[in-house]
Amino acid sequence: MTTIEAPTTQARVADRWPMLQEAPTGPLTRVTAAAAATLFRTATKRLGISVSEDGSPADIVLHRPEELYARLSRHGLIGLGEAYMTGAWEAPELGDTLTVLCRDLDGLLPGWAQRLRGVYERRRGEKDLNTPENAREHIGHHYDLSNDFFALFLDPTMSYSAGLFSSLPSTEDLALAQHRKIDRILDEAGVGAGTRVLEIGTGWGELALRAAARGAQVTSVTLSVEQAELARRRVGAAGLGHRIDVELCDYRAVEGTYDAVVSVEMIEAVGERFWPVYFAKIDEVLAPGGTPVIQAITMPHGRMLATRNTETWITKYIFPGGLLPSTEAITDVVDTHTGLRVRSRLSFGAHYAETLRRWDIALREHTDEVRALGFDETFLRMWHFYLEYTRAGFAADYIDVQQVTFTRD
Repeated sequence: MTTIEAPTTQARVADRWPMLQEAPTGPLTRVTAAAAATLFRTATKRLGISVSEDGSPADIVLHRPEELYARLSRHGLIGLGEAYMTGAWEAPELGDTLTVLCRDLDGLLPGWAQRLRGVYERRRGEKDLNTPENAREHIGHHYDLSNDFFALFLDPTMSYSAGLFSSLPSTEDLALAQHRKIDRILDEAGVGAGTRVLEIGTGWGELALRAAARGAQVTSVTLSVEQAELARRRVGAAGLGHRIDVELCDYRAVEGTYDAVVSVEMIEAVGERFWPVYFAKIDEVLAPGGTPVIQAITMPHGRMLATRNTETWITKYIFPGGLLPSTEAITDVVDTHTGLRVRSRLSFGAHYAETLRRWDIALREHTDEVRALGFDETFLRMWHFYLEYTRAGFAADYIDVQQVTFTRD
């Protein structure tokens, strides 16, 4: 497996990544960094995570401990991810180490340090809201990176969401798990010959293709220019252009009437302010007797309330404007703003952990191709951290993924 190198110099990182400025310095930083170092050592020792500062083997190897502690003191968990991006620390088994941390995420800091989080956490502003104007930019930031990039680590279905395996642990082909996930959604929504289907969030078109193969008429909307282009090509190659219409369209602008509305891991990009709008639109376009099904990544309600207005490493670098809902939030929104009601849920977070593990392995096996596309070492480290950090969240049961089926009251 190809390794991911540390960026050559801190200056080069700062030049190409303006959000990764030089590590904070100064008298105050030295004081706060010393406190962060004490908290870090206390937490890792309590959790049984070995730490090395001299290059000897350990769960966490610190190459530039002063930088790590300075970033932690200034930016908290964002600083942890940023220090990994710059190469200030390594973890031979990154996902496993992060899983241990995720299992105790709420207990990593003592009470007094928790109360000081407001000092270093950035509050979200207007630019973080997924308004119609901002949403296209937010989606493009991630999904328009390059279709060729995503093809390097996704399975042939180009599915960028949790697979559903027959059992775990599994050696099953990931494409089979992705089709099982899609087929369950289509079954729940009652999709068959003649069904009018609205898909909110096209991805690269696999669900639309599976629905059309059943004889359904599919309208699929996305804000990703790259995804729409490839999805249309795949539809044409399958000879299903007469059954599938891929539109570059905000979900808020959708019109028509549909027997089934499906949406796979798109609600995470909606934002709390627009959850009522999202579900109201589903309710509005749903035909009498129709069924909506969404697949959503969820987090505990208390944690969602605590973090919904603050920036995180994921929202800063991976999904700007994103927010994971809780199951309670989804139920409350549909009960308050729509005639929809939750009929059933399928929870399969462990399956997402396995999906992410495979994506990360595949990406690391294609680092040379990623570099050939013009991406640098910092980008590779960012994506390795993102995939393993997210996998850790699912492995630790800190976050979950669910298929939620609704009925109209």
